[in-house]
Amino acid sequence: MAWYVVRRLLQMIPVFIGATLLIYALVFLLPGDPIHALAGDKPMTPAVEAQLRARYHLDRPFIVQYLLYLKGIFTLDFGTAFSGRPVRDELARAFPITIKLALMAVLIEGVFGVVFGLIAGLRKGKLFDSTLLVVSLIIIAVPIFVIGFLAQFILGVKWGIAPVTVTGKASVGELLVPAFVLGALSFAYVLRLTRNSVAENMSADYVRTATAKGLSRPRVVTVHILRNSMIPVITFLGTDLGNLIAGAVVTEGIFNIPGVGGTLYQAITRGEPPTVVSFVTVLIVIFLISNLIIDLLYAALDPRIRYA
Repeated sequence: MAWYVVRRLLQMIPVFIGATLLIYALVFLLPGDPIHALAGDKPMTPAVEAQLRARYHLDRPFIVQYLLYLKGIFTLDFGTAFSGRPVRDELARAFPITIKLALMAVLIEGVFGVVFGLIAGLRKGKLFDSTLLVVSLIIIAVPIFVIGFLAQFILGVKWGIAPVTVTGKASVGELLVPAFVLGALSFAYVLRLTRNSVAENMSADYVRTATAKGLSRPRVVTVHILRNSMIPVITFLGTDLGNLIAGAVVTEGIFNIPGVGGTLYQAITRGEPPTVVSFVTVLIVIFLISNLIIDLLYAALDPRIRYA
């Protein structure tokens, strides 16, 4: 197992370098001059412009800029934003809020999606199963911003049981409704994925064998049916964590959450390569780590993978 983890970590190195190089190249090729965008309508002397280009390494060739940025990553120096603040401070401010929001969304969609999907799979073709399939299909069809505005208006404005916007502290209570909104679409997918896996595994040979051996119904459901049905669900939840962090811009915009989405959007509109690339680099690391955890969970859920 230790050698497997080491091998997976070594495989992440070229993926990390290739992904960061691609993102850096795309930001580098964006139209416009970030120094001129920083100045706006104000005139800038050639000396000041040259000083700013040298400060942000914009006077160097592309590959030199990327190597300097890569060196800064390994020393935890992500550069300086055009506002004058270190990008590391922006990361430390925005990412904890968005990660908290995404983890709450994953927990909500995982718990409710698996529970309702398990019940629907065990009662395949009955009223409860048909109702959940219709509800999940409606959630998938409705855009996330519509769900967000409806939740904000009904729960926050009309009923007054939840905050309309999130303050700078972004407590768990304030993030509860945004987490439900952010995880709504994934909840529908987890529900349907769990339901289909459970319904398929109920007719498997090992389930019939376990039942014939006299095992109790709860043990057959939890140990044999649910455990094997969780493999595709774990795959989805692991990759969905990074998707939720990257895609939280709509939810954060609706509830005024000072997280990654708003900061990244502002950095793109201002044309700030250090901020954009640094935020995306952290997202890449989160994707890689979550995929490593998924691979380890595979071995815990399926003995065939562990022994192989």
